[in-house]
Amino acid sequence: MFNKRWKKNQILFFLFILVCISSITLNILLQKQPAFALQESEWDTLLENRAVKEVVNRIEQTWEKAYENYFGVNLSGFTLTAETIAKQLDLWKIQTDKNPGVVWVWPRKKTIQLVLITPNQIPVIYSVTDLEQKTVLNTAKILAGEITDPRGRHSNSYLKPAQQIYQWIVAPIEPELEKQKVDTILFCLGPGLRSLALSALHDGEKFLIEKYSIALIPAFNMIETEYNPNKNMQVLGMGASEFIDHKPLPAVPIELKQITQEFFPGKGLINETFTVKNLQYQRQKHKFGIVHLATHAEFRSGKPSNSYIQFWNQEKLNLDDIRNLKWHQPKVELLVLSACQTAVGDRQAELGFAGLAVQAGVKSALASLWYVSDVGTLALMNEFYQHFQKNPLKAEALRQAQIAMLNGKVNLKKDELHGSGSSVKLPQELAEYGNENLSHPYYWAAFTIIGNPW
Repeated sequence: MFNKRWKKNQILFFLFILVCISSITLNILLQKQPAFALQESEWDTLLENRAVKEVVNRIEQTWEKAYENYFGVNLSGFTLTAETIAKQLDLWKIQTDKNPGVVWVWPRKKTIQLVLITPNQIPVIYSVTDLEQKTVLNTAKILAGEITDPRGRHSNSYLKPAQQIYQWIVAPIEPELEKQKVDTILFCLGPGLRSLALSALHDGEKFLIEKYSIALIPAFNMIETEYNPNKNMQVLGMGASEFIDHKPLPAVPIELKQITQEFFPGKGLINETFTVKNLQYQRQKHKFGIVHLATHAEFRSGKPSNSYIQFWNQEKLNLDDIRNLKWHQPKVELLVLSACQTAVGDRQAELGFAGLAVQAGVKSALASLWYVSDVGTLALMNEFYQHFQKNPLKAEALRQAQIAMLNGKVNLKKDELHGSGSSVKLPQELAEYGNENLSHPYYWAAFTIIGNPW
């Protein structure tokens, strides 16, 4: 009797363990799957029925859930339909005197699907067929590699992949963009493309940035849509020029001085004063509309805690902790990370990069896809703030800065950085660069406006 009871209890115990393991496994698998994800056949049905509005809603829901699963928080408390998005674009058109459009791009197994919404217009869908997903994603990686390869810094080896991707994701919608006179594009990109250097795409004659202002968004439902033309913002500039585990950034003192004394009123803090605690204190003490962090930052594979912003000494602010800074109380209009890099093509790192603004609780962010040289970063930031001071539209100010660099209006001559409207004396550590033309995309194409373009 005892043996039978013991065997029965043993069986029940093993069944209990099996149920627990199954539940844990199921939860993990469910977490990895977007709640609204559709099968390929379901997408085909929607497209065959020309249910474009429903396609937009499903894309938004699917990608929003992907970001929420990655960050482990609810990032949006509202849902905008395709009609509402079109109306919001029309409102922006009135408020900003710009003409924006939203483009959703997602690479499927053998097709790239594009959806375009312009002000007060119904969505238009495009399909680029007979195109392997792996071919698209691999070409995006090749583009990044060609731009960042030091050996190709004075060549145009990047043009072939830049033109190929342009033909896939821009050329099909360009007739409609021109018809609607769109001048600002919000790109909502699918997995594997969220670290794409959009501004470097090329139509055979011009770069995309020469034709349009550009912003990267995680999903339209996840961005701040309010337009506040605040021309009297102050900037909190913080950073470090010396590091224990990273290469030094000798241009940071000049970068912070230029931003906080030449272009915007504000406060500059460097090295020992660059701590998370002091950042919080300064924000509590004064309402800074711009937070500029001149320091190393990395968007890495894996959990958000693997990605970080480097502070003084060995202090790091992990990406999953950034919400604790409460940059939405009061709202930070623009967060700038001037020396960051992203694991290009890594889907988790891309979620961190494209989701930066919403995770940080800021309206917009300006960050780089790869680490640009110290002097190249100084040049871009100098140009950006110079244009942003005159034209408080973030994506347009970045566009003007990138065009100035592309057209050779920004260069190094001996120990001076010459910009389109100013010159800056360089420290001895940077004088070794000598004469340098900064027109190659390596110097300007990494920088991206994330979130609201205004």
